[in-house]
Amino acid sequence: MASHHGILVHVVFSTKYRRPVLSDAWRGDLFAYIAGTIKDQKAIVLQSGGVEDHIHLFIRFHPQFAIASTIQLLKANSSRWINENSKTRGRFQWQSGYGAFSVSQSKADAVKKYIANQREHHQKWTFRDEYLALLKRHNIEFDQRYVFEQEVVG
Repeated sequence: MASHHGILVHVVFSTKYRRPVLSDAWRGDLFAYIAGTIKDQKAIVLQSGGVEDHIHLFIRFHPQFAIASTIQLLKANSSRWINENSKTRGRFQWQSGYGAFSVSQSKADAVKKYIANQREHHQKWTFRDEYLALLKRHNIEFDQRYVFEQEVVG
């Protein structure tokens, strides 16, 4: 029998200290770069979106590669791309962690729509509120004191 898989994951992570540095002018190029980067991991970005301080990726992962390794690769390569192309003032970094939430095929369209509508969504919700809601929705236990890195206002 042939092997079949459909590992769908909604991945979320922010810029270091949630600094609002991901510009509308080049965020699409960033998503294209990320999609190209993870092809080596046999993964496919099905939808990407975000705002100035964080991104969402809906990814079909290949079981041959660990989800954590693929996310680590895409974060490292994309931050290098941002820095080498001087997209931000100073050195760019992503936050140290990420959220990875499993998605059933029956919910794939809803997740794609949610990610595509990030600009509208964040007129009402902060990233902090959104991320905590995702953790709760997926029944992930957490201590709120350790979810986010040190806050930076502004």
